[in-house]
This record gives sequence, C-alpha cells and structure tokens, in this order.
Amino acid sequence: MDGTSIAFVTGGNRGIGLETAKALSAAGHTVVIGSRSGSVEESAGLPDGIHSVRVDVSDSESIDQAISEIEQSWGPVNVLVANAGITRDTLLMRMSDEDIEATISTNLTGSIRLARRVLRGMLKAKGGRIIFMSSVVGLLGSAGQVNYSASKAGLVGAARSLTREVGSRGITVNVVAPGFIDTDMTAGLADETKAGILASIPTGRYGSVQEVAETVVFLASDGASYISGAVIPVDGGLGMGH
Repeated sequence: MDGTSIAFVTGGNRGIGLETAKALSAAGHTVVIGSRSGSVEESAGLPDGIHSVRVDVSDSESIDQAISEIEQSWGPVNVLVANAGITRDTLLMRMSDEDIEATISTNLTGSIRLARRVLRGMLKAKGGRIIFMSSVVGLLGSAGQVNYSASKAGLVGAARSLTREVGSRGITVNVVAPGFIDTDMTAGLADETKAGILASIPTGRYGSVQEVAETVVFLASDGASYISGAVIPVDGGLGMGH
C-alpha cells in the first residue's frame, strides 16, 4: 500500500505510535493519529500530512465515529495500525476484575473492533493492510502481566483467523511483537533492573522506536503483499520468534 494511501494509527500520540505515524508519513502515506485526547496536531514537530482524531478504542461508537470522520475528511482507511494499549500490572492474586477487563477491552477487543470497522472500505477496495501491535510477552509470558500477556497473545489468533477470512481479497493481517524498547518507561527503570533486562536480550541492547516503526512501514508496503498471518518480532532475539 505505498504512495497516497490513508493510514490510521491508534495510540499515535507518543512512543512507538507517534514514531510509526512519522515513518508512514515519510513513506508517502496520509496519516491520521487516533488518541483519546484527539489533540495531537498541537504537538511540536509533526510533519505535514499527519492529522488526528479523537478515539476511545474500548468504545465501539467512538471507533465508528472516528473512522467515519477519517472517511469523510481524507478517504477510506487503507492501512490500520492498531497500536493503542494499556497495562494494569500486578500478580493475578491481586488483580481486580477492572484490571482484567480494561486491559483486554483496550488491547484485544479494541483492536478487533477497529479491524472490523475498516474492513468495509478494504473489502470494497479489494486491498488493505491491518497491523496489530502485540508484545514479546504475549508469547513469552511475564509474571505480573497475566491480563496484558493474554490480550497480546489474543491478537495473534485474531490476525491468523482474519487472514483466513480476507486473504483472498488482497488484505493482509500481521502482528508486530516488540520487545524491550527504549522509551520513557524503560528510561525510568532502576539500574539494577535495566542490567537484568539487558542480560536476557541476546543483542545486549534495547530496541528503538524507529526500528519498530520501520517494521510497520514494511508490512504496510507493496513489498509485504505476500506476508499475512505472521508475527514479526522486534525484540533483539529475546523471544526467539515465539
């Protein structure tokens, strides 16, 4: 989907999502960022061609309104990057129902609802790219993240099932699974914690948001038209492709 396609990136107001939006824009896509605030355009340094809409991915009506706004203002979505996600980390014995439900509603159910809504235009166009943002812990597991890991693992099953539904219509559905990425969150970790993490990563370093973004750009491109139902790890070998 190179060139003048419309790309919708949820959770695009910071971190991996914002860098992905910038990379897609640089690759020639018209990019719309979705966030709960909807005010990303006020941020300094955004290149021309990146727009924003308000969306709460845990709410079906909000998803429909946001994508309808995109369709009316810029055209149907050709590339969906379902990146919005939350964490509510704690050991399962201490995890509340709300911690479980909010995490799965945002990370998994929200991504499925987004895919369902953009399929209308993609099926009509006989082509499109759907990219779910998972995590290395979705398949590797992580103590204290039962809810988060389950939500991210569920994206793999969703992508592979949807691939079987729409693969013959020129629509690809893939999963990107980042590992430990150099963000504000990792920067705030204690030195001892950082050392333990780095010791577990074969490459011996954190990944960059740019490396994740460029993987998304590739999956959104015409060069990835024969890749679907795949899980692409960007984790320095931590998960060994699980």
